[in-house]
Amino acid sequence: MLPTSRLPVVALTGMTFEARIASGPGVTTVCSSRADVLTEGLSAAIAKGCRGIVSFGIAGGLAPHLRPGACIVARSIVTPQQERIDTHLEWASHLLQAIPGAIHADLAGSRQLVSLPADKIALGRATGAVAVDMESIIGIRMAAEHGLPFAAIRVVADACHRELPPAAQIELKASGSPDLPAVLRSVMERPRQVSALMRVALDTRTARAALLRARRELGLGFGLLDTAEPQLAPQAAIAPAE
Repeated sequence: MLPTSRLPVVALTGMTFEARIASGPGVTTVCSSRADVLTEGLSAAIAKGCRGIVSFGIAGGLAPHLRPGACIVARSIVTPQQERIDTHLEWASHLLQAIPGAIHADLAGSRQLVSLPADKIALGRATGAVAVDMESIIGIRMAAEHGLPFAAIRVVADACHRELPPAAQIELKASGSPDLPAVLRSVMERPRQVSALMRVALDTRTARAALLRARRELGLGFGLLDTAEPQLAPQAAIAPAE
């Protein structure tokens, strides 16, 4: 096995465009919209050897003050069971210094898409998290299991007040790419959603641009190669959410 300093960081993503942005020297990307496929791919990457795991991509906003493009470096991930698992403190601190305007806050992990404003607000209040995604919970649990440092960088795409139209809720292909025929069928069946779908597309474009800017700042290995020899921070433990 390669020395730890030469091992890659694994970037965990749910969508193909996120994986393309995440890729680069010192990075292995694992991408899927399906939890089982994502878990299998992450397990294989860990078996080959890695330096740490980072969850990277867009997220749904849970806090009213956050708009599309807001970048969050996770302080902890709150599970559906209301447990809080802290991220790697030193790595997160480095990311916050490297990404202009990034905020340090909690992310909620969800097994399903949260599409309604009322549900987003309720989840935010219940967890104290400012955004939600579906990949971070998988990554941080496996990182804890294997004694690896974990970080999450997520950019808000759909704001707290934004309801996702039916076409935007269609399940992605397992590869993480959109199911375009299904999207087109949804639009043809419910043409009144077109304006809402266009707003979602514009918000996602804003989030994608923010992801690109953040990625450019991080360089080799998502900045983990610039920190000390990786180890789980003492506070990277599971605790009940407040």
